[in-house]
Amino acid sequence: MMGAAGQLALALNRLHGLPELAGRLGAPLAEADLVAVLEEASRFAEERIAPGRREADRAGCVLENGVVRVPPHYAGLLREWQAAGWQGVAAPVEHGGQGLPHAVWAAVFELVSSADMGFGLMPMLTAGAVELLAHHASADQAARFLPPLIAAEWNGTMGLTEPQAGSDLSAVRTRAVPDGAGGFRITGGKIFITWGENDIAANTLHLVLARLPDAPAGSRGISLFAVPKVLADGRRNGVRCGGIEEKAGIHASPTCTMIFEEAEGELVGEPHRGLPVMFAMMNAARLAVGVEGVGQCARATALAEAYAAGREQGGRAIAAYPDVARMLGEMRAVTAAARLIALDCAVSLDRARAGESGAEARLALLTPVCKAWCTDRAVEVASLGIQVHGGAGYVEETGAAQVWRDARIAPIYEGTNGIQAMDLVLRKLPRDLPAFRALAAEAGAADAALRGPAEALAEAASHLAFAPPEVAGAGAVPFLDAAGWVLGGAWLARAAVVEPALAEEAGFFLRRLLPRAKARLEEALAPA
Repeated sequence: MMGAAGQLALALNRLHGLPELAGRLGAPLAEADLVAVLEEASRFAEERIAPGRREADRAGCVLENGVVRVPPHYAGLLREWQAAGWQGVAAPVEHGGQGLPHAVWAAVFELVSSADMGFGLMPMLTAGAVELLAHHASADQAARFLPPLIAAEWNGTMGLTEPQAGSDLSAVRTRAVPDGAGGFRITGGKIFITWGENDIAANTLHLVLARLPDAPAGSRGISLFAVPKVLADGRRNGVRCGGIEEKAGIHASPTCTMIFEEAEGELVGEPHRGLPVMFAMMNAARLAVGVEGVGQCARATALAEAYAAGREQGGRAIAAYPDVARMLGEMRAVTAAARLIALDCAVSLDRARAGESGAEARLALLTPVCKAWCTDRAVEVASLGIQVHGGAGYVEETGAAQVWRDARIAPIYEGTNGIQAMDLVLRKLPRDLPAFRALAAEAGAADAALRGPAEALAEAASHLAFAPPEVAGAGAVPFLDAAGWVLGGAWLARAAVVEPALAEEAGFFLRRLLPRAKARLEEALAPA
């Protein structure tokens, strides 16, 4: 059976031709080199990260005298991560990165997140900060901030959410006042800040949305500021952790309330244009969260397969019983389909950077599907994994419950999946309907079983793109879900053509799971 690294290499090399694309991006990459990178990333993830995931979950994080103490073994793990250079896989070469395509980072991150989602959130947010600064920082800011982030000596955070400003960022109240010396003083509070405070990184760079004194009302009045925990002269900045959340899962990832008290910061980008700049980090994070969903699917499936093969009842392993085989078949097929959707999204980002026609529209359409469909499936696959384990899955000893607890946040953060669906249907379809219809036609050509569902998806898209907002909004979530079933099935069908080892997953998906698209489209088009 082909493992995660093998499927990742197959998709990037043989379905997407990533080495050729990498060459056009100025990052030469042979097929064998990509295989080697993914095999080493898999080895690092499974041998160095995964063995501590349950220990990290049990230890959690503790706030002591203003310092958040994370699981003890994370300090050594971070040093290994730094030494191996994994943080810089897709980062700019001029600042210490390796400059490989973003799709390579996405593949590496899936393996890391599957090994320990709590630890993986630290490099995920740091990679997002690198993405933002690489495209929007001044040359001086890039020279100071990017090298330590790319080296994983610093970690990065995203400071958006406030108690009164969750999804509605126009309600942000954090203030930024010029200090008369070219900098700014930031005052306010942010909540749900992932890895906002910790005791293992040398510094933390907060990227914070705030309002200048002359800011217009609403989201157009928000600016973006870089606020380090430790200043260049070694002084502690005016930012502190006011508390950490007790959560259902990701116990090892500190989720912090951060308090800024006239903290020294500097403007990134133009005044009052912070939200468009922050979207560089948010879009990278949405793709990464979709990849997180794939990682949790993979972990749940691996645990369930091992348990079902070794657990005997009635004189045979439970994996041989038809209903258990059904659950395992669904877990494998969904994991593979989600992986292929996420990689399509990541490669589309690289193609857009290479200037390919239509790549920007494809990326815009795929990002909400990747984030929402892959994370919804993660929760379902993790739940199936518990079911395969039976009572043993409901207790913590097997680790199956931890996967469900960790995965459950993914449909919520970085924009809830409902918001992703509304973004797709209310914003992206009216703007890029021909591109979506082309995407559906491409899916329909992958296999005869997909022709009808793909045509129905395209027709539903045309209807919802011009429907009143209330009608389109009511059908948005089931429509996005249907899109995922169709696109995932298409990628599995293509993969099975080039690699017969995936024929079983593709056949199961097309026979047993693709019919869900029809039901979801009927729901999307039904009266509210």
